[in-house]
Amino acid sequence: MEKNLQHASLLDIVFSWSLKDVHNENLLKHQVPKIPETFLSTKAYMNSFIPALIEETHSDLSSSFMSVSQAPFCEIRTIGRSNNFRPPKHLYYEITLKGITNDVKDVGKYEPEVGDLIAFTNIRPRSIDDLNKSNGYYHIAYVDGPKDLFTDKIPILSSKDMDNVESVLRSTKAQKIYSVYLINMTTYIRIWKALNSQSNMKIVKEVLKYDDSKSGENCQICLSRENHSRANAIAQNIFRTQNLNESQKDAVLSCVTIKRCHHNDTVKLIWGPPGTGKTKTVACMLFCLLKLKTRTLTCAPTNTAVLEVASRLQSLANGSHECDTYGLGDIVLFGNSTRMKIECYKGLGEVFLDNRVKDLLWCLSPCIGWIHYVELMIKLLEDPKKEYDLYKRGVNDEKDIMSLEEFAKKNGSGVEQAYGSFKQRGKRHVAITLEQFVEKKYADIVEQYQVYKKDKKLGSGMTMDQFVNHKFSFIGEKLKSLVKTMYTHLPTHFLPMKVVKDMLRALNLLKSLEVSMHQNKSKKIAPDCADGERVLGCFGWLGLKRDECLCILRSLSQSISLPNNIRNKYGMSKFCLMNACLVFCTASGSSKLYTEEMTPFKFLVIDESAQLKECESAIPLQLPGLHRGILIGDERQLPAMVKSKIADKAEFGRSLFERLTKLGSKRHMLNFQYRMHPSISKFPSKEFYGQKLSDASFVREINYNKRFLEGKMYTSYSFINISKGREQSNHENSLFNKIEVAAISEIIARLKKECVKTKKKVSIGIISPYKAQVREIQEKLKQYISVSDSHFSISVRSVDGFQGGEEDIIIFSTVRSNVSGNVGFLSNRQRANVALTRARYCLWILGNATTLMNSNSVWRNLVLDAKKRGCFHNVDEDRKLDRAIEDALFEIELLEGSESVFKKISLGSPKKRKEKKRK
Repeated sequence: MEKNLQHASLLDIVFSWSLKDVHNENLLKHQVPKIPETFLSTKAYMNSFIPALIEETHSDLSSSFMSVSQAPFCEIRTIGRSNNFRPPKHLYYEITLKGITNDVKDVGKYEPEVGDLIAFTNIRPRSIDDLNKSNGYYHIAYVDGPKDLFTDKIPILSSKDMDNVESVLRSTKAQKIYSVYLINMTTYIRIWKALNSQSNMKIVKEVLKYDDSKSGENCQICLSRENHSRANAIAQNIFRTQNLNESQKDAVLSCVTIKRCHHNDTVKLIWGPPGTGKTKTVACMLFCLLKLKTRTLTCAPTNTAVLEVASRLQSLANGSHECDTYGLGDIVLFGNSTRMKIECYKGLGEVFLDNRVKDLLWCLSPCIGWIHYVELMIKLLEDPKKEYDLYKRGVNDEKDIMSLEEFAKKNGSGVEQAYGSFKQRGKRHVAITLEQFVEKKYADIVEQYQVYKKDKKLGSGMTMDQFVNHKFSFIGEKLKSLVKTMYTHLPTHFLPMKVVKDMLRALNLLKSLEVSMHQNKSKKIAPDCADGERVLGCFGWLGLKRDECLCILRSLSQSISLPNNIRNKYGMSKFCLMNACLVFCTASGSSKLYTEEMTPFKFLVIDESAQLKECESAIPLQLPGLHRGILIGDERQLPAMVKSKIADKAEFGRSLFERLTKLGSKRHMLNFQYRMHPSISKFPSKEFYGQKLSDASFVREINYNKRFLEGKMYTSYSFINISKGREQSNHENSLFNKIEVAAISEIIARLKKECVKTKKKVSIGIISPYKAQVREIQEKLKQYISVSDSHFSISVRSVDGFQGGEEDIIIFSTVRSNVSGNVGFLSNRQRANVALTRARYCLWILGNATTLMNSNSVWRNLVLDAKKRGCFHNVDEDRKLDRAIEDALFEIELLEGSESVFKKISLGSPKKRKEKKRK
């Protein structure tokens, strides 16, 4: 494999696989060595991940074929060579899709996106066997770019020649070609490029020659310098307002005081066990770095993790200046807006790159932007009569309104150049005018143009008094909105606080002028004076305020100097990213920062770093100029998900955080937990953290001891033994236990009843390690889940899906129930840790104690601990719960046709049998 990898790309390798290869789970079994913990060179380090990356890609692709019947698809209308077609390797084509209409069935609604790997077939596959048929047509391609707005063509890179497909389409109307979605290759390709580029290896080299003798210790020479005292002062101010504990304070200080240190360890580790305020600590650290003007990139494995830390930082930064949102221009969050769902996070829209670019382009528009309205206000204040005369002569009527084409040209956004380039790219056959080009490609300019036209329509027949009042109020409101946009979105380097104060002073003066004008509206400056004279007299009476306002506005029109190349989206995006102090994105998304002239980052912060594959961390770690890395995580919770068993065995999912920890790197531990009731945290602290995890004072207070149901079984922490559980498997070999489902259903019904009765607000999380059990529970509880209720919420997820989450009550269903003690991946300590640390007030664990005791896993320790602490309960201690289980068992046996069930029927229902037994 190594010889082939030297020059091949990941796509070349994927394209080389036949359908049989893809379906072969063991194709690369003997070609994926275990990834070492230590390395002799950076090249060896990078190369060590490549075989496992290829295997993980293979496994993902193989998995997609197994569920191909549920895959999104569409029907292809045309296939043709693109201008980039260069055989035999560069087989670039362009495809168009058949439109979706009500009278055409089986067309599909899928539209291929950049990075998608798609399969071309001549049948709509219902299973992978359909693709193996002798008369079948099949091959794969990679979506190389977005759909063309003018031709609707989608560029693809094909794995083989497709010219014959076009001829098949021409020869018969009955023949169809489908495109079926397989996987998205974007992240895999980004990792591949990072592993093969080795652009900036400074931090990687330091990591590879790791010396634990100095790790985690601050250099005393550097700490004594001015930077330390300033960083310390800034940090202390934040500590006073954020109420951090000592471990959190030490973590923040140890990171922010190494800004100029060149003698210390390059990568710092902050260890954040569950509920220890990790996100708050990271946000405070980033806020310090923001104050110190240290350019920092913050990454995380997922959009959700990025959004959480960005949201917390934004709330700290917002309102920290004299002017509420001033300074947010130094913070940028970027990513896919659809996947991120920014609207769900209050305030993040103010730092999200797409929103910022749009708002700033409006501000800088020559026709409806800041300068335009400043100049209009200056003219109105200087000579209102002249402006009114122009209005009367019809200078601003509709016939003087620019066309969209003229408007676009004046905006200076490079539209003409883009149009010329469009025509040169072999699209001269597309008959389209510049105006049509703008309408199709520049939605933001079209939107600005609509506003421009609306602003121009003042109406006719106004008196001078009406005209001045209307114009003054209208421009004032525009300036107010634009000022807010500018001090929110512009980096502070380009907009000092002094300028912002001048802006606000000008707005206050304009407001004062407007109020004074209205107050003097009925006054006569001189007897029988005309309307225009009265207006002019009023302006003269307000002379001092007007003169001061004019002075400030004239100064402001010259005070903001921005580069000339930011009149389009690309230029503005680059400007915002280059000048931000803090940038947030996923680790994979950081590949977009590898652009020419990008301002170097000094610090890299990776949140949830223990959930990030080490090879994926190679993407941000190689950014030019990077000086320090700070990794925050907890390797004792779940690592990154790996689909391939072969790659998992090779430790492909291991993080850099975990590897450095295994090598003995010193970590700064956050040791106070703020989430769990002490009775819940007791076992995880002892079992997973060597009793180093302490409870914060407020979780030890008496009002944190909340009860939601009566009975010892439903205190803050309990193990509920269900010995009659039935372990079953579905068609996907995922396990479920309907007896535990029945018990959960009974508990939820009682919680709901109690919630209605007491009007207490409660959130419930139901967790199981098995997807089949999650689906069974969701189906059983759909009457509660489907109804939106702010006072009673239920979330049912797998353990992996609940990492990072928390609820008032957690009910954990272990599922396993067998005499052999076989618990499968339930025995995974990291998975157990996550499951047991999600609850605030109550954690109720349902399981078969005998099975768990025989497993010789962490669950044996848990059952023994529960018994020792008096938190172990047999299900028959609760009659109603026991009855619900008997009923469920009866139904299962009835469905199975068990002989014993007929004997039970003759004795009566489970309820009657229980009553007879008690008598």
